[in-house]
Amino acid sequence: MSLRFSTDRQLSDAIKAEAMRLGFYRCGVADADAVEPQAANAFGSWLRQGCHASMGYMENNADKRLDPRLLMPGTLSIVCVAMAYGPPARFPKGEYSLAAYALGRDYHDVVKARLHSLAAAMASLFGEGGDTCGSDALPPLAMRVFCDTAPVLERYWAWRSGLGWIGRNHQLVVPGAGSMFFLGEVFVNRRLAPDAPQPSRCGTCRACIDACPTGALCADGTLDARRCLSYLTIESRDPLPPGASAAMGNCIYGCDRCQEACPHNRLAPAATAPELQPNQALLAMRKADWHSLTPDGYRQLFKGSAVKRAKYDGLMRNIRAAEGGGEG
Repeated sequence: MSLRFSTDRQLSDAIKAEAMRLGFYRCGVADADAVEPQAANAFGSWLRQGCHASMGYMENNADKRLDPRLLMPGTLSIVCVAMAYGPPARFPKGEYSLAAYALGRDYHDVVKARLHSLAAAMASLFGEGGDTCGSDALPPLAMRVFCDTAPVLERYWAWRSGLGWIGRNHQLVVPGAGSMFFLGEVFVNRRLAPDAPQPSRCGTCRACIDACPTGALCADGTLDARRCLSYLTIESRDPLPPGASAAMGNCIYGCDRCQEACPHNRLAPAATAPELQPNQALLAMRKADWHSLTPDGYRQLFKGSAVKRAKYDGLMRNIRAAEGGGEG
């Protein structure tokens, strides 16, 4: 703990205040322990059932996913943040649309830049040259930031840090604000006051399950990526399976159906980060523009965008499927 604060809670509160100043909607803290057995077993079962489809990277570094102290030795606390990206912009009726998270700049870059700023602020709050607590000298301050590019169970840690609960749509639901949030973490080798996990408020609601057009949200609580339109239209490089084009409707990248159906998203806050505001050139696209999109046009339209994940060929596959000209 920094000598500037008399309690770990005061230090944690100061870090949260910095996170709010940097544009994060919520910030919480969790002790960096091994993932609880129930969550670890559920993750292992999900992999064994093949529900991660072709995302082989989910199997890699499983030991680090289940114990953050292996990802960054010495980690004692995980500072978790949530940044709003909703509510989705409205595309003209009858035109193609994209998932709300992809309308602005690539969230990896946006969130990580602010996480680095938060880490710098944390270093100042901890004090320079390493802190001391009593007569025991602490090791040099160490931190690492993550946003969806490392073996971290982000929704689990967001839940553990008190940001919200994991809903039946497998998204983190922030109380009073819904699930349209990007998540990020700062691992730090200092002990901070942890926050209490949030209890689920889904109750008996199954609106997200009923809204899923492909049955990817299973009754047993499993998310089967092999059926999920977000996986099929973004991650998968294969032809779309039978029935996918009808399920897609006019959404050619991702799917927001489970989030749009969630009653908690009626209160989804608007994105405040300038970089996350919808690309107006994207909103101006019409079906004829999409069908005539060239590789160069694709690169220009999606420069600095998360949509590059699907690549040009993948996006054009989706467009052909949405048009009804086959399954990609």
